Amino acid sequence: MIKGRAWKLGDDITTDHIIPGRLKYKVRTLEEMKKYVFHDVIPEFSERVRKGDVIIAGKNFGYGSSREHAARLLKLVGVGAVVAKSFARIFYRNSINVGLPAVEADIEAEDKDNVEIDLENGIVRNMTREIEVNFPPYPDLIMAIIREGGIESYYKRWGKFPWE
Repeated sequence: MIKGRAWKLGDDITTDHIIPGRLKYKVRTLEEMKKYVFHDVIPEFSERVRKGDVIIAGKNFGYGSSREHAARLLKLVGVGAVVAKSFARIFYRNSINVGLPAVEADIEAEDKDNVEIDLENGIVRNMTREIEVNFPPYPDLIMAIIREGGIESYYKRWGKFPWE
């Protein structure tokens, strides 16, 4: 169960919105990059986000470059999941690979609403507004990756990939 505050965003959030591409050669480590997550969209996001908080967005979340940094940095700053009407294919796969749940669902939310996500049963709840939306639960393979915190963690623990 993922529980956190909502951070509402609109449609067409790019990977450059998540982490500005202009910083690619100026900042060298992921640790340094964390302070720039949503730098141009939500000032001081990295200082204000709490562990487990949930991004609620519109359609086409994460389009743009194929850099894995965008998904990884969201997870590193504490985002528990991203819920969007739709995702760019590469961002969605990168999210799963790093263990950040990317849930395709359309739920009404405003900033700071309390949100719960039940990945096992495919339910997103906005506790503040008493709204519940269902989504198809992940297949067992993806749940295994998410539970371990990403494909790399899965491999380190089990010595193989979940599809082997």
